[in-house]
Amino acid sequence: MGVMAYELMCTCRKHLPSGFKLHASLHVPLDQAHVTVLFGPSGSGKSTLLRLLAGLDRPDEGSIQFRDETWFDSARGITVEPQQRRAGFLFQDYALFPHLSVQRNVEFGARHPGKAAEWLTRLGLTDLRARLPRNISGGEQQRVALARALAAEPALLLLDEPLSALDAATRTRLRHALRRELVEGGVPSIIVTHDRIEALALGDWMVVLIDGRVRQTGPLEEVFRHPADVAVAEAVGVENVLAGEIVARERGLATVQVGATHIECVDPGKTGPVFACIRAEEVTLAPESTAASSARNRLAGRIRSVVRESALARVELDCGFPLVAVVTAQSAGELHLQPEDSVYAMVKATSVHILVR
Repeated sequence: MGVMAYELMCTCRKHLPSGFKLHASLHVPLDQAHVTVLFGPSGSGKSTLLRLLAGLDRPDEGSIQFRDETWFDSARGITVEPQQRRAGFLFQDYALFPHLSVQRNVEFGARHPGKAAEWLTRLGLTDLRARLPRNISGGEQQRVALARALAAEPALLLLDEPLSALDAATRTRLRHALRRELVEGGVPSIIVTHDRIEALALGDWMVVLIDGRVRQTGPLEEVFRHPADVAVAEAVGVENVLAGEIVARERGLATVQVGATHIECVDPGKTGPVFACIRAEEVTLAPESTAASSARNRLAGRIRSVVRESALARVELDCGFPLVAVVTAQSAGELHLQPEDSVYAMVKATSVHILVR
């Protein structure tokens, strides 16, 4: 496969003193994916991989290629220093110089004098340019750090959990603003996060890293809807992973038996033991099986618990097996959902993703 087909190619190994082993292989099509999310649970090696790409750490072996440049190749003895890679790095704590004003922070490292002024304006920081970092908010500090990184005109921008230092309310408010700024900045970006909502708000492409290994890459929505295995499914928040077996297939549909219940899905062309994966938000609830719905699956169940989560409600059901539904709080109120109530869980066949066991 040619370099330009993927633009960023990395296959490397790194053993840390703690005993953690990173064996990562990834290809990122930067022309198709303006913002790539490096996603996975805490401790999976995301920040380590980002530091290897930036050149802040060196792999034990392997290679890193960006477009037509080789940044690292252990077999050929090539190591390009961080300052030569033109990879901007945005740290979790932003790493602003506390004794420098906003303007001087942004000017630091700018490739051309006019770039600092340009990014101060584009990110709405001109009124703050004389202030010190301690005198501005966390969200403003984030924009200053981003302006400084973009003023250096990087070929690639790397962001290590850029929203993690903010409180929950500020983080929610700034997600879409950060996405807009990254896209308008015109620089391919890779963002580390373990937050599903953050990933969905920010990314185009996703790389899932679990226990030091890349488990799946692809368009973000595709990875969320069709995880490659159970570990990825759990990492991206699929709450319903049901062990079953395909027992029949007909006219493009297959029937999975889960306990004593049959669940219909789009025929995956597989046989035998499988996992049926259903996202909680793909489950709708109704008081009767005759409720108007295009769902082929109408599962009788009893409510075990109802937990309100802001504008949503998480409903745990017993359908002969545990099943979780996430509905709007308004829907939960209109249906008067209470523990021990009988309901029907509606699931479309197209919402059931099959994995081989």
